[in-house]
Amino acid sequence: QVQLVESGGGLVQAGGSLRLSCAGSGIIFSSTGMGWYRQAPGKQRELVAFISVGGVTLYADSVKDRFTIFRNNAQKTVSLRMNSLKPEDTAIYYCNAGGNLRSTAGQYWGQGTQVTVSS
Repeated sequence: QVQLVESGGGLVQAGGSLRLSCAGSGIIFSSTGMGWYRQAPGKQRELVAFISVGGVTLYADSVKDRFTIFRNNAQKTVSLRMNSLKPEDTAIYYCNAGGNLRSTAGQYWGQGTQVTVSS
């Protein structure tokens, strides 16, 4: 049974930083592409960042140079460091597993963690 458990969300002022983490179990983590998606109220879920098995990263244009995705295969975690946060970054952030560079959305999802950025 695959489980993805996110942590690290919360309330932060604009310009601040947060770090999200996702712990994976039930998958061969080192062989699995991992990503972060987000969904704001009234909007579709969108890719934030993805990291491949080989460590290649992809970012949404809106977060480039502000967010960094990284993985620790030994600890079976993928993290998202978010700097210079903006109110428009407010959303529920979801961990995702099973994607690849051609199709980043895998079949496994975490329960989501709320990130709220106040102006």
